[in-house]
Amino acid sequence: MKLHNAMWPGLVGKEPGTDHPPISLDRMLELTEKASVDGQKFDGVDLFLFHPHIDPDASESDLRRMADRIAAKGLAVGSLVAPVWPGTVGDSAMGSAEERARFIDAVRKACRIGRVLNEHGVRRSGVIRIDSATGTKAAAKNESKAIRRIAATFREAGMVAAGHGERLAAEGEVCWAGMHSWKAMLAVLETVDLPGTVGFQADLAHTYLYLLGVNSPKTALLGTKHSRKEFEKAYAKLVDALRPWTIDFHVAQSDGTVHGTGSHDRTGRHCPADDPNGKLDIPACSAKWLDGAAGRGIRHICWDGCMFPNALLEKQDTWNTVLKSMLAVRASIGG
Repeated sequence: MKLHNAMWPGLVGKEPGTDHPPISLDRMLELTEKASVDGQKFDGVDLFLFHPHIDPDASESDLRRMADRIAAKGLAVGSLVAPVWPGTVGDSAMGSAEERARFIDAVRKACRIGRVLNEHGVRRSGVIRIDSATGTKAAAKNESKAIRRIAATFREAGMVAAGHGERLAAEGEVCWAGMHSWKAMLAVLETVDLPGTVGFQADLAHTYLYLLGVNSPKTALLGTKHSRKEFEKAYAKLVDALRPWTIDFHVAQSDGTVHGTGSHDRTGRHCPADDPNGKLDIPACSAKWLDGAAGRGIRHICWDGCMFPNALLEKQDTWNTVLKSMLAVRASIGG
């Protein structure tokens, strides 16, 4: 199993002209390249397809030059995050016809970039990541209608992706309509009904909040205070429901708290890999999701740690610690 690092922590929650400005793609690549634990390194990176890291309309020659820079550092490219949100390329997956068309266009642009990187040779595994690009409040009045509408958009996007030889993975992040609970996410995937083409991206931090029923108390499988036995039972139920759909995987840590930023309505707070308040045994929990991973086409796993202060992201020790955690996950599944 190859080990990748996400590049978007350098962008998510960052604002130019503040004390937490965006961190360039080249700097994120440098930090990833230099990470080392007992001589072992990251194998690759997953990319966010929007400014300032990547122009979604970049020319093929510009994309190939970027691919050359990544390959020169001994890194491959894996999964790609499509710019599906309002204000980027896309728009709401449950919006008007025009908004949904923009969502599909974002997927189409991601597929084009994927093709260029595949043909270059730097991209060797991975999917295209999406979500509904719609806040949870939009689904609150009529959840079943919202699920049907989101699923219709995802199905159309999935057919576009399949035409390019790509797969789509919907991230189970509780701030998005249709992804806001494990039951809603499962219903979306079952309604899309394109197994192997439209699947699930499991993120340890976000799926922990599924257990707690954040943004969907009626579907909670655990109270905020629970025993280890209660956790194991609830976690097994969650993973058994969504693992068959899981085609991409993010290693992360959670302290069980949430925050809201812009359109991110009460979303999961990623913690440092070694956070003493972390609620998850990262290797053990990851192993449950990764059972049978090869059969679902998973060739790499990726660390996701968003919303960290720049001072933490700029420390090389941060990435050495992350890599150590990733190596422990790989060891837990036998390599």
